[in-house]
Amino acid sequence: MTEPPKTSTAPPGSAVPTMPALPPQSGRPGAPTPRRTPDATPARRTAFAEGVDRLRAAATTEPGRLRALGALLAVLVIAFGVVTAWQTDSRATAADDVLHRSQPLSSDAADIYRSLADANTMAATGYLAGLQETQATRKTYEDDIKRAASKLVTAAANTDPGSSSATYITQLNELLPQYKGLVESARANNRQGFPVGGAYLRAANDMMQNKMLPKAQDLYKNENARLNTDYGNATPYPWFAIALGLVALGGLAYAQRRNYQRTNRVLNGGLVAASAATAVVLLWVVVGHTVARAGLNDSYDHGVKSLTVLHDARIASLKARSDENLILVSRGSETKTLPDDQVVDTYDWEYDKQLAALAKGLKVADSLADDSAGREPVAVANKSMLVWKTRHDQVSKDNNDGDYQAARQGVIGDDKSTAECFTSVDASLNVALKHETEEFKQSAGDGLDAMTGLTVGAAVLAALGAAGAVLGIGRRLSEYR
Repeated sequence: MTEPPKTSTAPPGSAVPTMPALPPQSGRPGAPTPRRTPDATPARRTAFAEGVDRLRAAATTEPGRLRALGALLAVLVIAFGVVTAWQTDSRATAADDVLHRSQPLSSDAADIYRSLADANTMAATGYLAGLQETQATRKTYEDDIKRAASKLVTAAANTDPGSSSATYITQLNELLPQYKGLVESARANNRQGFPVGGAYLRAANDMMQNKMLPKAQDLYKNENARLNTDYGNATPYPWFAIALGLVALGGLAYAQRRNYQRTNRVLNGGLVAASAATAVVLLWVVVGHTVARAGLNDSYDHGVKSLTVLHDARIASLKARSDENLILVSRGSETKTLPDDQVVDTYDWEYDKQLAALAKGLKVADSLADDSAGREPVAVANKSMLVWKTRHDQVSKDNNDGDYQAARQGVIGDDKSTAECFTSVDASLNVALKHETEEFKQSAGDGLDAMTGLTVGAAVLAALGAAGAVLGIGRRLSEYR
């Protein structure tokens, strides 16, 4: 009997079939198999991003580069024209204000001060003359009051509401009728022989010296400060515009050089025209402002400075004359104690101080005068001042000796009185003021004229320059079509 072979190997054809491998199942039995999610579609790009890509791609080509260069040149030239027009217009406006607004207002403020001081002087002179007061003295006083009132109206119309200048003008308008009332009371009592008239006059003088004239001086300082501000705005060079002009010219030069290197053509008509227009504007700006600065600086150095000194000298002479009259009106009733405990007559001490200020002012005015027409009246005023001082010494001697009538005659008399000297000083300073005013107007006018048309001209030429740059680049682009 044959036994089957003892082996673990299955015989052929009798192997147990294996089950196919299944992927691991998750979830509960019978659940549907999840479907596969398709890949997400890419997000659509924005128009801006696509435009940037197109520009970037275009910039890699010569036509694209030319378009970018043309746009840049046009922007530079236009920017140069706009900035030039803006800066030159602001300087021309400030120069016009110097000539037609701030300096005339400064002179008006000085006239207000001078008119008030002169009215005070004429009031004291008329009181001292008593019944012998001349019609000319009275008329001068009335004219001074009217002029001061008229100038205050003009100043108020040109002053910003709520400003310190407006406050000073309001206060002066309130004080002026009060002052005039005191003067009229002094005059009426004096004509009737009442000594109280002197007290009224001293009260009027105190109001003028301690209230009205300080406010008028503050108004004058404010107007001078505004004048200096206008000068500061009118004289600087327009450096920003000049810098842009140089950059624009540099860009145009680069474009022409680039054009020559790629085409071997020496000139491009449009770019040449743009360069010429830009150069003309730049040269006009530099030369125009140089001439304008020279004229404005000359008007300040030989006009405004001289006018300021002459105004101060004239005011000092008016104060000295008023104090001289009040020396005799007060008859020693007003005294002042100096730091060294010396007691002096108040008005005599003030007279000496104002005459010293007059002498100093005349010396400075002579140094500022740049021609004989300006120096001659100053020399006459200085000579008259020296005679005035000599005659005043004699008046003081007569008054101290008790000869009141001789002292009075030496002050207001018709022959060899201090009144003649004061009149000569005042008239000479008036002549010098008129001359310096004309010099100021001439120099400031020349400075303003140098900027005439620059604002409009710069804008027009810049527009033409930008058009030339675009046309020049466009001519080059046409070769690629």
